[in-house]
Amino acid sequence: MKIAAAPEWVLLVGLASVGIAAAFAPSRIPRVVPFVSAASIERPAWGTALWSSVDVDVSPSDYDSADLGPDEKSVTVDTNESDAVIRDALKRELLLLASITDRGEYATPDESDIIVDLVTQLEALNPTAEPAYNCAGEWDLCLTNTQSFRSSPFFMAIRAAVGDDNKAIAENGFDIHERSTSASRVGRVRQKISSSEMVSEVDLEVGLIPGLPILVKGTVVTTADLVTTAQETWEITVKGTKVMGSNIPFLDQYLDDNPIEIPVGDAYSAVTGSVPVATLKTFYVDGGIRITRDVDDNFFVFSRA
Repeated sequence: MKIAAAPEWVLLVGLASVGIAAAFAPSRIPRVVPFVSAASIERPAWGTALWSSVDVDVSPSDYDSADLGPDEKSVTVDTNESDAVIRDALKRELLLLASITDRGEYATPDESDIIVDLVTQLEALNPTAEPAYNCAGEWDLCLTNTQSFRSSPFFMAIRAAVGDDNKAIAENGFDIHERSTSASRVGRVRQKISSSEMVSEVDLEVGLIPGLPILVKGTVVTTADLVTTAQETWEITVKGTKVMGSNIPFLDQYLDDNPIEIPVGDAYSAVTGSVPVATLKTFYVDGGIRITRDVDDNFFVFSRA
């Protein structure tokens, strides 16, 4: 039977309703965490702005501003060895805020402003040339300014599929997804990076019956092809999603021995004729920290596992 004509984004966003997608929803269950106000966080003694203003030439220009391309962010490589002290201070403050705000989810407006400032300053002090080529290994998500589930290639693909014209639709869909799965609790969010592949692993607990201590646990594993196209840029193409390590009796061992993988990439090919390609850009990486941004400039701060 032929499916009635409908906008492609409707079919694409529909993929997110697959049961496996619910695994990625961030928790809204209140936690007791030590409160530290933004004002109480001691700023580094160096405390001077890293960005300096320059005099603007107000003389007539011989070009039209319309001829200029978009002001795109580019990689900065800091070779000044003395800046290592500044980087360490910035990272300590950033990881402190990551801890007390539960990966940024419960950050106050003041704390969010400080986090953005710290991330921006670290990117300006990036010590590694060609950062996208130097990210191999395992990384744990410790901080983000958006929903943590968007670090998964599964949701990157949805955002890429709808395109910029339907960005608002994607954002609304992610918000609805977050609310509808608020009973879930997200644990460790990890990425395993190689020269050709990204593996996303998300530990989760899902309450089956509200009010009863019945939790289904598991790790949602999503794989994607990774191609490095520039010194800071990856192109990510989702392949499949599966569940490992379930705590359901008998089913846990069966799923580990016989993993059932949802071929997400094939589903996109069947619906749209191609698999959407998501773009990620890494502007900071060192031996312990990586800062990567998505197409909407949301940042994800990872610590090396």
